[in-house]
Amino acid sequence: MTELDTGEPTAQEPQSEGGRRAHASRRNFMRKVFFASGATAVVTMGGAGAFAAMADDTTGTADATASAAPSGAAGEGPGGGTGGPGNQSITEEFFGLTTDGKRVDDLFTIHSTGVATAPVISAANAFLAGLSDTQKSSTQFTIHSTEWRLWSNIDSYERQGVSLADLSDDQKALGTALLKAALSADGLETTEKIRKINQAAGEAIGNTGSFNEDAYYWTLMGTPSATEPWGFQFDGHHLVINYFVLGDQVVMSPCFWGSEPTSMEIDGETVSVCREEVVASLAFINSLTEAQQKVAIETATKSNESMKAGAFSDNTVQAYTGLRGNALTGRQKTKLLGIAESFVGRAKADVAKVKLAEVRKHLDDTYVTWAGGTGDDDAFYVRVHSPVVWIEVDCQAPGPLAGAYGATQGSGATQKHVHPIIRTPNGNDYGRELLRQHYLTSPHHQ
Repeated sequence: MTELDTGEPTAQEPQSEGGRRAHASRRNFMRKVFFASGATAVVTMGGAGAFAAMADDTTGTADATASAAPSGAAGEGPGGGTGGPGNQSITEEFFGLTTDGKRVDDLFTIHSTGVATAPVISAANAFLAGLSDTQKSSTQFTIHSTEWRLWSNIDSYERQGVSLADLSDDQKALGTALLKAALSADGLETTEKIRKINQAAGEAIGNTGSFNEDAYYWTLMGTPSATEPWGFQFDGHHLVINYFVLGDQVVMSPCFWGSEPTSMEIDGETVSVCREEVVASLAFINSLTEAQQKVAIETATKSNESMKAGAFSDNTVQAYTGLRGNALTGRQKTKLLGIAESFVGRAKADVAKVKLAEVRKHLDDTYVTWAGGTGDDDAFYVRVHSPVVWIEVDCQAPGPLAGAYGATQGSGATQKHVHPIIRTPNGNDYGRELLRQHYLTSPHHQ
């Protein structure tokens, strides 16, 4: 199988212990899955939007699944749902989130946005230049790589790339500079807090082997460029950032920003994360009239996990449900936008502005579904779903880090364990629709 098919690195096998461990585990998994799959076209899911082979994974739909799933505990499945290599197929071609298995065309086009991508290009090149040859060979993939899709928020998942634990202080600083170039101050602070809580919680339960601040991995897809498509992925427990760049266009999804617990005392300081999305969600639901809440709230009971489109759920089909945006007042629409802003605002201001304009354009066709309570401390689930954005905020049951905050694993959903995610429906997660158009329209790819 070619590198394009497997998503394996472009150079020789890495020689470091960390690289060998990650490659052995992930390659065994990918071979079990991808070699078992066939190259099946997706014309049955809407021929006009089907991906050209040169811009899509060449693995097709198959019945094969990996023989061993990651060992996640209750409430800690990939993405917070039941997805994962053991019970979700990653052998199917990427299609994207849809409402009925058919993509809506013409939502995403190649055009100038005015976003300044030069700083992130420069930072990515500096990060790559700072890696050793063996580190680089385990970190850099082609832009088409299936590695984009092989992310997970669980701790026990073996990952590709180079981990923070394998980097020197200088190399870590170059990685931080890349995140700083891509993210807003809030976005960078959130990533650092998630890692900090992961370390402190691991210490609290005596398991820093699984839960620490360095078990986060870098991969880069393509070569940083001002004209050609490229991107990076940074993932680990409760933290996943996918960042695609084409010219001055950026797609930052899927992104997962979660934590257990969401607040801890660390070195005499209270460190909290996931508050923005929780507060914005509650502000929206409580801005609704009683009649509107009856439409939006599917159930007052919150299950231990409710997420629909976490890891390994790239092709989720979910019909619109709940309250539609055209039934909202201007004030309520502003509250709804506040949920999106809590996610989008973790990108640089110019990137966030472009995305929010896109979300606002489809606000009347945005649906909100709620489960659980509406009180300040109540556990809840909310899904914000439109043609161009998919957001879930899911208060989960205590998981493997329950002991860090005096909880009992699986004892009922809580705001102390939150799984939030943002995606781009209709084929543009990972910038895939822009990538498809680039390959179809660029003269040098004809």
